[in-house]
Amino acid sequence: MSSIRTAVIGAGYLGRFHAQKFASEAGSSLVAVVDTRAEAREAVAGELGTQGIADHRELLGEVDAVSIVTSTTAHHAIARDFLEAGVHVLVEKPITETPEQARELIALASRKSRILQVGHLERFNPAIVAAEGRLEGSRFIECQRLAPFKERGTDVNVVLDLMIHDIDIVQSIVGQRIDSIDAVGTPVFSGAVDIANARIRFAGGCVANVTASRVSLKTERKLRVFRDDAYLSIDLQQRILTTITKRSMPLAAGELPVDIEEQSFEQGDALRAEIRSFLDCIAQGRPPVVDGEAGWRALVTAIRITEMLGSKRG
Repeated sequence: MSSIRTAVIGAGYLGRFHAQKFASEAGSSLVAVVDTRAEAREAVAGELGTQGIADHRELLGEVDAVSIVTSTTAHHAIARDFLEAGVHVLVEKPITETPEQARELIALASRKSRILQVGHLERFNPAIVAAEGRLEGSRFIECQRLAPFKERGTDVNVVLDLMIHDIDIVQSIVGQRIDSIDAVGTPVFSGAVDIANARIRFAGGCVANVTASRVSLKTERKLRVFRDDAYLSIDLQQRILTTITKRSMPLAAGELPVDIEEQSFEQGDALRAEIRSFLDCIAQGRPPVVDGEAGWRALVTAIRITEMLGSKRG
């Protein structure tokens, strides 16, 4: 197959990394970097030897696939333009501002037979990938995602900025409808909620306790999953998977009734894996790991939590 003509819409902090990956992939030909800010687009375009464009609509009919790395408010309109033109779309999380916008994009991608992938990056973390197949029957899940405060990303609250990653992971693990949610949170340094905790109860009885903070002194991303017969600890930052399973054989005196297995993974490049998967889906005609439906589900839950926090503050 010939090289896939690609472009990145948004030349900010994360957009630059997207552009670097697309430029370096053998199956991708980076046609352009798009940004309304001349300085931003020319800096990234110059670095990667491609063209900088101010208006994404100039690329309609000129590219096969795009990565949308703009502010969330612009996701829907830009993704809609490209999907209408028959272009495959990778859009950063959250998929859109509203669930209704997300549903429109999902329907449009289906009608046009195009890939709509959502940038929930942690799904490509090697520790998460390695844990797949061991997470069935989860009874309790605990997530902690802590980060120091940065101005970047504060256009949305911490639920839509950080917690949504873990919401997506938890919902993909449990695979059942949500029965109830209780949540608390507060602003600290920005005008939006900066630290939040949500307790999510699923129809099958599984409970997830999810905490996200962007006002912490350290960075930490951990996931703990408890089944009836095992406990998995996943350090998403250090890429370490620890599995503790119940032993069925008779124990000697003083012997622990568990087997402990620890796996460490190379730091790797989850963004490269995500983009490579996107390109492979296009080339092979297979559905993405994180499709529009997954992005919609995570957004619906994140908005539900956000509304609950707003009502409690009011």
